[in-house]
Amino acid sequence: MYDVTMKPGSPLPLQAIKDDLVRQARALGFDAVSVSRPSLEEASRRLEAWVAEGRHGDMAFLARHAELRRQPEALHPGTLRVVSVTLPYLWASPGAAEAALADPSRGYVSRYALGRDYHKVLRGRLQQLATGLEARWGPFSYRVFADSAPVLEVEIARQGGLGWRGKHTLLLRRDAGSFFFLGELFTDLPLPPDGPDGEDHCGTCQACLDICPTRAILGPYRLDARRCISYLTIEHRGSIPEALRPLLGNRIYGCDDCQLVCPWNRFAHLASVPDFAPRAPLEAGELETLFGWEAAQFESALAGSPIRRIGHERWLRNIAVALGNGPATASARAALARRQNHPSALVREHVNWALSRLSE
Repeated sequence: MYDVTMKPGSPLPLQAIKDDLVRQARALGFDAVSVSRPSLEEASRRLEAWVAEGRHGDMAFLARHAELRRQPEALHPGTLRVVSVTLPYLWASPGAAEAALADPSRGYVSRYALGRDYHKVLRGRLQQLATGLEARWGPFSYRVFADSAPVLEVEIARQGGLGWRGKHTLLLRRDAGSFFFLGELFTDLPLPPDGPDGEDHCGTCQACLDICPTRAILGPYRLDARRCISYLTIEHRGSIPEALRPLLGNRIYGCDDCQLVCPWNRFAHLASVPDFAPRAPLEAGELETLFGWEAAQFESALAGSPIRRIGHERWLRNIAVALGNGPATASARAALARRQNHPSALVREHVNWALSRLSE
């Protein structure tokens, strides 16, 4: 079935297929590739215990589909191996991100969200990878994933030897840091698996714990999503807890602090995929300009962006907080005042908080 050019009964050239997989993946821009036969029972239990503690906040989807996470073959019948790939998304050196964070007149957007929606980019390239393998070796069963299903992608990548889980809970690679996306190809091809390198290279470093603005990283490998700025500005649908608002600074969509401070990101690879080039308005990040976008302009300017998912209401909520944390200029007050009668109670609440803060 796998190799239509082979004689019936001939053994599959599994190492040759794997070598070709790696070659084709790199030609598509993937930075690293691994094959695993993951055992996910322990990682699933850890996730379930974390959810039981309520640290997942409003992300109810993390409490569902435990069996699918635990058993890859339940998510895609016939799965024997999981191919993991990494795709770098950092467009400029970390210094550009630090400059944006240091300017209170600019809104900081997590580096992964400055360009095109990574879900579409990853899925498209993984599909090309599978199609390319089929063209060379014949049809096989597969399914592609890109942060869109109950897949324990960090644990799977770790077991395939791509890196280790850092104390901030993200995957880290010695030669590339953590500024990359993960994608998966579940397949029935019984390819030779790679093994984990078995080492944690964080050592005694706890820079990511110390830098977290809201102390969301409770300890090594222990995250409370309810305090995480990425969760608060993206996943959380309601009011941002008032005690945490001043800690958000000018971060309007996500947070990269734990990555920016990580020593391993000195080796971060820059993106080679044009889709991840920053959109001009987001790169400039002028808070008052972004806050002035009406719903139609928000939808138009962010078409094809992952940011569009949060909607205009939460976009305004986040920027109102950033304006309240910035300099008390007349133009900032005027921008906020224009939204005081916004139809959304959520927006009005955060606008009034920001105005009150600027008047202190």
